[in-house]
Amino acid sequence: MEGIRDDHKRIFLPTADKVRPLGRTYLHDGSLWLAYSASGAEFEFTGTKCSITFIGDNMAVKGEEKHHARIGVYVNDELVVDGLIDDAEKTYCVLDSKSKEHAVVRVIKLSETTDSTVGIRQVCTAGSDIRSTTGKDLKIEFIGDSITCGYGVEDDLTSTYSTANENAAKAYAYLTAQAMNADYSLVSISGYGVVSGYTSDGVKNETGLIMPYYDKLGMSYGRFAGHISPAALKWDFSRFVPDIIVINLGTNDSSYCGPRPERCEEFRDGYVKLLEQVREYNPGAFMVCTLGIMGASLFPYLEEAVAAYKASTRDMRVTAMRFEEQSPEDGYAVDFHPSEVTHRKAAARLTRYLQELVQSEAFNQGI
Repeated sequence: MEGIRDDHKRIFLPTADKVRPLGRTYLHDGSLWLAYSASGAEFEFTGTKCSITFIGDNMAVKGEEKHHARIGVYVNDELVVDGLIDDAEKTYCVLDSKSKEHAVVRVIKLSETTDSTVGIRQVCTAGSDIRSTTGKDLKIEFIGDSITCGYGVEDDLTSTYSTANENAAKAYAYLTAQAMNADYSLVSISGYGVVSGYTSDGVKNETGLIMPYYDKLGMSYGRFAGHISPAALKWDFSRFVPDIIVINLGTNDSSYCGPRPERCEEFRDGYVKLLEQVREYNPGAFMVCTLGIMGASLFPYLEEAVAAYKASTRDMRVTAMRFEEQSPEDGYAVDFHPSEVTHRKAAARLTRYLQELVQSEAFNQGI
């Protein structure tokens, strides 16, 4: 859509020709909706002013403050807006300069999918047309749980979780994508697992499984445009075709599996099914299976799952990598989740692994 002139300002809708979607997004009635962590949009323009209008879902209007969607806006990689969407509509000024500047503007959802969704309604500028930025050569998808979401990373053990202290941009996945100069997409839900979500009493939590939502826009208690659930919207996998898929699941399953061999074997068999599902939608991606930041008790069974999957499918484009477990010296975030220091260390570990992977014969020859 062309900019609409109004008192020397230009108004743009976040359509694909004007903004580049980041992660999984959904355009509805001219607004670009974000659900999963770190989903967003990026554009560039030259001018003196820029503001972005966001619209909230039902959680913004009626929900508790701890569930409001949190957004971050970066201009030329500098964070200029960090806000909670606590109203039906909210506008932020992201650039106000006396002289023309070339600006790359990136909007990302810092909070996760479960609590709420948020829509980018419009972009208003004084300057040139906005235009979509150019995509990266490398694309990485991350499938995970609260660790990938950046759960509670901006607070410590004295605090409780809220969207205000969750920040996907400070978590290992986003940091790894930045270090790899890669486009990314996150499919991550706190508390979710492969065969069981987190459970405090050892009883299987079958509502907290990632697989039913892998092909969806998201899973949220928030409803946008009055009634739309992200879980009701199928994701079009042709919109983002990853070269690498990093799977970091099993931490929540361990609360169910414990030391029981039969449950650990159930996890192993479930993980094989997960790999089959991910491969069905991503025939060309190299899958990297990870675990260990908050404990690695199930990692041997993850390795068994990778081996069993390879043996049954002859698909060699899958491997396993163990993270180092978080250290007390690096501190803990909310509910003993990884601190910023731990996330940076994990990102460095994963980045080294992926850098070696993309240079390997197996990756480049597709064997």
